[in-house]
Amino acid sequence: MLAVPTEYYLALSAILFTIGVIGVLIKRNPIVIFMCIELMLNAVNLTFIAFGRHFAQINGQMYVIFVMAVAAAEVTVGLGIIVAVFRTKDTIDVDEVNLLKF
Repeated sequence: MLAVPTEYYLALSAILFTIGVIGVLIKRNPIVIFMCIELMLNAVNLTFIAFGRHFAQINGQMYVIFVMAVAAAEVTVGLGIIVAVFRTKDTIDVDEVNLLKF
């Protein structure tokens, strides 16, 4: 059986992380920004799994479970904030919402 080298997983993870960073920096819709943050977290998860497989340890999978829990909490709090901002400002555009200035 032909095994995929760890470098391929790391290269894919770097590409996914870069796409996520570019999306966070360019996009102005908070839903898309959260999706890009989730893409970055999944890239980190792929790195944990790749290193865990490379070193024959289960630690990578344990870290992935913790990262997934943090990601779920982040989405829950983030979507709650988006709904609250939309109810007060009738928009969720990042450039137009400046609630933290006051």
